[in-house]
Amino acid sequence: MPYKALLLDRDGVVNVDRGYVGDIGRFTFLEGIFTLARHAVDRGFRVVVVTNQSGIARGYFTEAAFLELSDWMRGMFLAQGVELAGVFHCPYHHGGVIERYARDSFWRKPNPGMILDAARRLDLSLSRSIFLGDQPTDMEAARAAGVERRVLLCSEDDPIRQEAATSTIRRHTDLIAALR
Repeated sequence: MPYKALLLDRDGVVNVDRGYVGDIGRFTFLEGIFTLARHAVDRGFRVVVVTNQSGIARGYFTEAAFLELSDWMRGMFLAQGVELAGVFHCPYHHGGVIERYARDSFWRKPNPGMILDAARRLDLSLSRSIFLGDQPTDMEAARAAGVERRVLLCSEDDPIRQEAATSTIRRHTDLIAALR
């Protein structure tokens, strides 16, 4: 039977979104992320990060630097008792300056490519999974991929941002009760 997953956007959900975070010195975990992830694992969820990383295409940092940061992030989760099942990223952006990455991609949210690939590679049941994001593009990608529960992390009520979400929360720990 396929696994259920807690799919997480990175910037703004796992860490403070400082814009194009590509190194450890600018990476700060958000309060409650480890508690939420531990509860998810305890309830049989695989935890997966799904993140647009246009900073690679824009030349702000290399893909190698992103992968190094992701390895460090995985280690920090593991130190908190959570093994990340995967980290999926999209380095592409049509406005990029690095030719190799300067294009549109089915992987770039709001497209569902990363989520669908994660489901295929990790044997995930998207209908039993939850996507937690902080942007409408996260919700749109999750909806297009068939994720039933799409949770928007936001500090204010904004019906336009919430359109594709099935629910909203203000703090990570608000989602714990919904993990089933």
